[in-house]
Amino acid sequence: MKEITASELEKQLSEGQKVNMVDVREADEIATGIIPGAIHIPLGEIPARLGELDTTKPYTLICRSGGRSGRAAEFLEGEGYDITNMTGGMLSWQGPIE
Repeated sequence: MKEITASELEKQLSEGQKVNMVDVREADEIATGIIPGAIHIPLGEIPARLGELDTTKPYTLICRSGGRSGRAAEFLEGEGYDITNMTGGMLSWQGPIE
């Protein structure tokens, strides 16, 4: 599984790179803030919402600490997606949130 740190992702975004981000936290966690541009698909809804993701695009997955996004990454890789997991999750994120 490919991994990226929160600071590496923040650097990519600050440089204007287009990153397809999926936040797999629950709705109550999202209420505390989400990285601008990320879409929200809770971990439990990933299998039912595969149609919202394009297999031709790479995705970076985000959760609170990196564990749930890691599980989602394993599942999505098995479905043929190009996935990177943000290690440390939002606990490590120092960039802007909305």
